[in-house]
Amino acid sequence: MLNQEVIIEAEVAAIQVPGGNGLILPEGSRIYITQMLGRTITAATDMGLVRITRDEAIRASILPPEEEKEQRDTTDMTLDELIWEALRQVYDPEIPVNIVDMGLIYDVEVVDVPDEGAHVHVLMTLTAPGCGMGPHMMAEAEANIIALPGVAEVDVEFVWDPPWNQSMMTEEARMQLGFA
Repeated sequence: MLNQEVIIEAEVAAIQVPGGNGLILPEGSRIYITQMLGRTITAATDMGLVRITRDEAIRASILPPEEEKEQRDTTDMTLDELIWEALRQVYDPEIPVNIVDMGLIYDVEVVDVPDEGAHVHVLMTLTAPGCGMGPHMMAEAEANIIALPGVAEVDVEFVWDPPWNQSMMTEEARMQLGFA
């Protein structure tokens, strides 16, 4: 499916990249899938680059229904480990590296509230303050974390100090992007 042209069979809700504006791709539109990472795909269209959720892509028959995947055994993982794993499923639509390895997550604080569950506070930045995709990546991070068992509340906060730079990426991410 990756690097393949697809003609969509139904209207598709998408987000323009990098502006972050919502749009509807009409039935019959041609798209070219450039990235399928985490729970989203990135595609080139006549309207420019767009981000589509996997659920929306499956609904519109862009992608086949997902097969039951062998679930990773998470029974021995702490909630902190599960949260970081959930954040690793969020990708910038233009960069094929997750937000953790990009160095965009500055801190995760987990406060266990008896009889409620965990309250999770994430400090996150962006590669550039004006990134229109920021709110969408923030919402995806929140959705991934709130779906974890035992999490009652999630707050993702954008911070700009210190400013992000390439040295904040993991070595693996720098190598993947050709910076090492």
